[in-house]
Amino acid sequence: MKDYEAWARGISLAAQQFEGFLGAEILRPRDNAYAEYVVIVRFVSYHHLRCWTTSSIYQQWIDKSKGLVARRTLRHMTSGMEIWFSKPTGNLDDTQPAYYKQVILGVLAVYPLILLANVLLSDLLSPLPSFLGLLISVTFVSALLTYPVMPMLTRILSFWLYPTASN
Repeated sequence: MKDYEAWARGISLAAQQFEGFLGAEILRPRDNAYAEYVVIVRFVSYHHLRCWTTSSIYQQWIDKSKGLVARRTLRHMTSGMEIWFSKPTGNLDDTQPAYYKQVILGVLAVYPLILLANVLLSDLLSPLPSFLGLLISVTFVSALLTYPVMPMLTRILSFWLYPTASN
């Protein structure tokens, strides 16, 4: 386990040198009977992750893991926002819009919905405790955000979100 810990720290430090690196976590086993470690390395985009996993440095660290790792998996983990970003028809690649574009689109969608919720629900929610009124308001905004607002906005702004798909 000591050798694996050193390897996990080393590969995490190596990944930090790559553009787009967001962070790394080492999940240690809670039960010695099931000594499974998980190393999570996060990048800003799939492209940046791919640059890391196809690099010679990554391969060197993978080679160093032989004898330490019983089974290896490599999964593209999503950001959780994919449900809100409808890809243009025919766009089959795994790329997501740049993070700043996701933030801008989120603000463009959320701000007007919060204003709408305040106008439509304020009289109805005012007699309720504030935490309950906020829960109802957040549920209202989330429901509209997931469908129809974000799918509509991603369709309208697809030329900006996915510029290569527009060509």
